[in-house]
This record gives sequence, C-alpha cells and structure tokens, in this order.
Amino acid sequence: MIREKVKVSTRTLQWKCVESRVDSKRLYYGRFILSPLMKGQADTIGIAMRRILLGEIEGTCITRAKSEKIPHEYSTIVGIQESIHEILMNLKEIVLRSNLYGTRDASICFKGPGSVTAQDIILPPSVEIVDNTQHIANLTEPINLCMELKLERNRGYRIKTLNNIQDESYTIDAVFMPVRNANHSIHSYGNGNEKQEILFLEIWTNGSLTPKEALFEASRNLIDLFIPFLHAEEDKLNLENNQQKVTLPLFTFHDRFVKDKLRKNKKEIALKSIFIDQLELPPRIYNCLKKSNIHTLLELLNKSQEELMKIEHFRVEDVKNILNLLQIEKHFA
Repeated sequence: MIREKVKVSTRTLQWKCVESRVDSKRLYYGRFILSPLMKGQADTIGIAMRRILLGEIEGTCITRAKSEKIPHEYSTIVGIQESIHEILMNLKEIVLRSNLYGTRDASICFKGPGSVTAQDIILPPSVEIVDNTQHIANLTEPINLCMELKLERNRGYRIKTLNNIQDESYTIDAVFMPVRNANHSIHSYGNGNEKQEILFLEIWTNGSLTPKEALFEASRNLIDLFIPFLHAEEDKLNLENNQQKVTLPLFTFHDRFVKDKLRKNKKEIALKSIFIDQLELPPRIYNCLKKSNIHTLLELLNKSQEELMKIEHFRVEDVKNILNLLQIEKHFA
C-alpha cells in the first residue's frame, strides 16, 4: 500500500494519488485528490465523475455460450457436477482485460476428469484473463466439455432476455463495468470569502483497469460529452471562413520542431505519452483532431500542413493556432 501526505496548493489546480493498493486480482483501490477548488466546485466535479466512472467506461466480458450437448439452460449433464445454469454464472464472473472492439470468439475444450478454470479458455491474442483461477466446472468422469464463447466490449449492464437465444446458444448477463464502486468526499478549509475545497475521489476496479487508468478514461469521456456545446457557434463561422482559401508553404511539424530529436527512442516514447488533451487547444480544434484519430503529440507532429487541411472543418487559422501553442524546444530541448 502506498500513502502520501496531502499537500494543498493555493496557486494552481492539482491532482494527486494519495493511496493505492491491490486487495486481490479482482479488486484494486485508488484514492485521489483535486485542489484547490472554489466553494461548490468539488461537489459538481465529484458527482459528474462518479456517474461517468460507473456508467461510461467500457469493459469486456463473455456474453454468450454455446454447446451442442446442452438441451436447455437449466439441464444437467452426466459427469459434470454443476448444472448448465451454474456454469453460465461462473462464466459471468470471469474478468477480461482487452482493447478489442466489436465481438470476438473464444472457446473451451476440456477432457475430464478434472476442474475447468478460466485458464482453460482459448482466447484471441488481444484478450487476457485477470484471474486464471476462476472456477467454471468440475468434471467427475472422462468426458469432454466443449463450449463456444462470444466476447464483447461495451459499457454498462445488459440483462439477458429470452429473445436473445440464437442458434442454440445461451446469453449471459453482461457486466461490462470495470469500476465496481466510486465515492467522493469534500474537505473545506479557509475562512469567509476565501473558503476553498479539496475533492477526494475513491475508485474500486475489478482489475481490468487500474483506478488511475479508470480516472483518465472517465475524464476523457466527460470532456467528449461537453465538446459539442463549445463549438456550435464556431462551426457556423467555419463554413464562411472556408470560402477564403489561403495557400501556405508545405511543412511538417515533425521536420520543423524535432528533426534529429525524435530519432532517439526515449524522445519518441515521451511524445507518445503526451496527449493532445494537455495542449490546451481550442475545443473545436481538439474535437477535429480527435475525430481524425490524432490522440498524441507524436501523431500531431508527424502530420504535414497539407494533411491537416484535409481534416473536415479544419482551416488555415487552426494550423497557425497549433504552431503558436506548440513550444517543443522548451519541453524537449
């Protein structure tokens, strides 16, 4: 367990992880602070972050199982200690870590006697199991247990229905949420009009994400939800300004700013770790870059002016704005 003393800054808004621990393979805990905040801001941020953490972060789980030997969900098979329903419930408890999108196939093919656990599942390369010891079934006789599984990445919670039964396969209640619980509390300090607040945010995850990763993901999701409100008026101006085309000499941010510096692996790793969220870009420019799959500073630096101008709703003024904001020599000299 890691603990740090809480230090309050009265100058700039700062966040810090003050406690982090791993209670088990499927239970991670993290405690974070954000300060200093004006009166009322801590509650506003805390409520919004808690809702995003519990409802908007995506996770991966097993959503469907199929076997030719299963007549119906509540049947039993000679040589298997558990009923089919119990096996499906055990599959529901398996926690997966992945970045996959859409649906993927997995399978189990186990010959008894013996105990079937999560480590016996054959997974696609992009998926891994958080806890391989999760029990699935006990085979008491020399029979085969073969099942086809469907993996899916989504958010929230999806309850199985009878209408979901297809091709003799059985749906499983899908718990996509990687955050098991989230709480926030507020500490006030100061006197009179100078009263300020510290926001404490506690996050428990199932091990597929660390609390810190969940916090970053929730922050990005919250920003994305509000961006459309920020550039609605700018989009109208953008349509008018695009009628006047200005030709600039071709250049590449990469050539202009970093040249030989990015040849070193350490510098490339540093640029990959800086997201465009940290560049304080105007909301409309930020949204355009995100839609074009430009997420890091390295990806932005490798784009030429010609490539940026091909982005929908992007204009010459936006390129100049980016040039003014990027001060690469100061950060990587």
